[in-house]
Amino acid sequence: MKKILIINGHPNKDSFNFGIVKAYKDGVLQSGAEVQEIVIADLDFNPNLQFGYQKRMELEPDLINAWEKIQWADHLVWIHPVWWGGLPAITKGFIDRLFLPGFAFRYRENSVWWDKLLKGKTAHIITTLDQPSFYYRFFFGRPSVNQLKKSTLEFCGIQPVKVTYVGVIKTSDEKQRQKWLEKIKLLGVKRK
Repeated sequence: MKKILIINGHPNKDSFNFGIVKAYKDGVLQSGAEVQEIVIADLDFNPNLQFGYQKRMELEPDLINAWEKIQWADHLVWIHPVWWGGLPAITKGFIDRLFLPGFAFRYRENSVWWDKLLKGKTAHIITTLDQPSFYYRFFFGRPSVNQLKKSTLEFCGIQPVKVTYVGVIKTSDEKQRQKWLEKIKLLGVKRK
């Protein structure tokens, strides 16, 4: 049975992203797969990697629990908005604090290469936009996707990583949002 972990990176519980999480989760449950969830905004942790990589910060209990869920999962589904071309600060802080050397990857001694410690997992990024997705991809170069997909997930061995764009959110009406939620639920059913 496939084990799915949904990671919700939006700090506002009244956001459309929480509706997307619910739709995806409903689809996964309908498919019979196992599912767990991390709501980053609910975690009690310092999102600032205070000492960089010079000195290790102790992980708070919520981060330890989140890491156990990441290790448990076969498939990680990241749901977040794009703000200023990137991830919300709390989501970036979650990655900074948790995707650490020795956890998610390991540098090889006297080498520029590294070992990818999360091999065997797959991922899907579902991100909301306030601009057309083609504009975000071609004119801005999709910085949040490059950061999460290439510089984090694939760097740590997670492959393949699929991407679904949802938007334009700010000009959408209830009918359009309902169509998006139905599409997202179907992705959950298919566990993609």
